[in-house]
Amino acid sequence: MSKPMTGALRCLPTAPAAGPIPPAAENLSYSLLLPGGAYCAGLARDAIRSLLDRHGLSDLRDTAALAASELVSAAYRFTPDREMILRVRWQFEALRIVLYDQHPAHAAPRAAEECRDRRSRSMWLLAAAVDAHGGDWGLAPVLTPGGGTKSWALLHR
Repeated sequence: MSKPMTGALRCLPTAPAAGPIPPAAENLSYSLLLPGGAYCAGLARDAIRSLLDRHGLSDLRDTAALAASELVSAAYRFTPDREMILRVRWQFEALRIVLYDQHPAHAAPRAAEECRDRRSRSMWLLAAAVDAHGGDWGLAPVLTPGGGTKSWALLHR
């Protein structure tokens, strides 16, 4: 005959009933793995528009879609046909769009700086759109042995 369970398990509170969490700005946090083709800029635009509409941030939709498209396009120009990760998150009262690509690391510091300058200049449309929204943008090397670039845009309401 088995004994009833005793111990700490009896003391656990009952879990609240789980239910769907409705989309809101506070829980906007998504990551998308994009295959790296030229068409990924359109996928990024569509995904951003849909997510921001669902999470009550439609006032940022057009600028955010443009920003995501420009980040993906620049990554494709500098590292074609390689996977990239697009992240979008609402945090500290700002929309953060981050793209990680697989741009190889440059052995020479001068080559790395020239490449960074070329990419920065190619993102003039992103710079203008983000600036008009009181935001910021940038890019930096990813600190991994294989290299990569992290580019981002920050938008305020």
